[in-house]
Amino acid sequence: MKTIPYIRVGTTFYKLVKAPTIAGHFDELLVPWNEHIIKQDHGKDFLSKVSKYDGFTCIPSHLDFKKEYHNFYNIYSPLRNTPKEGNIEKTLSFIHHIFGKQKELGLDYLQLLYQKPTQILPILCLVSKERITGKSTFLKWLKEIFENNLTYLTNDSFGSQFNSDWTNKLLICIDEVLFNKEELTERIKYLSTTNRNKLESKGKDKREVEFFGKFILCSNNEDNFIKIDANETRFWIRKIPSLKKEDTNFLEALIEEIPAFLYFLKNRKLQNSQTTRMWFTPKDIYTSALHKLIKHNRNRVEKELASILLSAMDKYELDSIAICPIDALHMLNKTRVRTDLTQLRRLLKKEWKLENQKNSNSYQRITIWSNGDINMEDAKGRYFTVEKEFLIKNFDELMTE
Repeated sequence: MKTIPYIRVGTTFYKLVKAPTIAGHFDELLVPWNEHIIKQDHGKDFLSKVSKYDGFTCIPSHLDFKKEYHNFYNIYSPLRNTPKEGNIEKTLSFIHHIFGKQKELGLDYLQLLYQKPTQILPILCLVSKERITGKSTFLKWLKEIFENNLTYLTNDSFGSQFNSDWTNKLLICIDEVLFNKEELTERIKYLSTTNRNKLESKGKDKREVEFFGKFILCSNNEDNFIKIDANETRFWIRKIPSLKKEDTNFLEALIEEIPAFLYFLKNRKLQNSQTTRMWFTPKDIYTSALHKLIKHNRNRVEKELASILLSAMDKYELDSIAICPIDALHMLNKTRVRTDLTQLRRLLKKEWKLENQKNSNSYQRITIWSNGDINMEDAKGRYFTVEKEFLIKNFDELMTE
């Protein structure tokens, strides 16, 4: 029996068309179709054979996909490849190249995408200044696996108010990312953990929809492609090394192994059980690339204060030092770094996570003389205690300057 390529959703007719791709595959698209044309092509009685739905829904599933849920048409795309046992030697080698010592975490990440597509996951960032690293190949490979459920965005399109082209996607990939506006960082942080989003199309009202998208960012800028603070736990940043040897047919080899890789993911046991809302703990996904990014995101006030405190500790051979916000303000004013007490209190309490004394106590206050020399004198106040070990760990770049 020939499949009828039309559906009616609400009061609108659509045709399911298969658009050919350069790779030789076909992407199934849902295109609005005129009722009069359907009658003209197939006769008036043909409309009674068209399947009718009350509306659209988007429910992701790769292992038990259903096209219809309670008379709603599921717009999530089923995967073309089906799991089949086979060789995945090149695929595992490539995953090791991308995730390095975190290979098992990487496999867990890919397995969760396949088995549990609604699970919240970290924002995966692949960065490297080097050329021929495989970052773009990784995105192309994922596109072949998840097909229409993965989309590419540019910095501008992510910042646009219109998001109907990516809100219902499993993977949202942004290549050559550079988020130099704080609102873009806040937006991606919010979307990475929410399960609802406002869908907005041109000429249409906003409406709330379920959101299950995961973000993958790629950048050649390792130091400041995005603005994040020291306490950020949502980013998994991997620095990707150059490939030892460029293979022009490598992507094709990976694509051939996709059915076997899906079989592997379907039957593999997850190495990490869920311990946070993003499955992995911050310790699991911590990398030196994240540490480097956080260092370069620190503002001048924080760096200058840390430098002054380290200098004082070295001069007086101290392992810790006491400081009040007003002391920090006076010291930084001498170095012509402009700030205020509100920012300094927030820095000490929120960023450095320090607790001040509950009562006013005696301590040794740092002062900077007009000639730049550092001095210490008796004072009294509700001071904070800064450990030298903390400064060395978090401002190690100051130790080599």
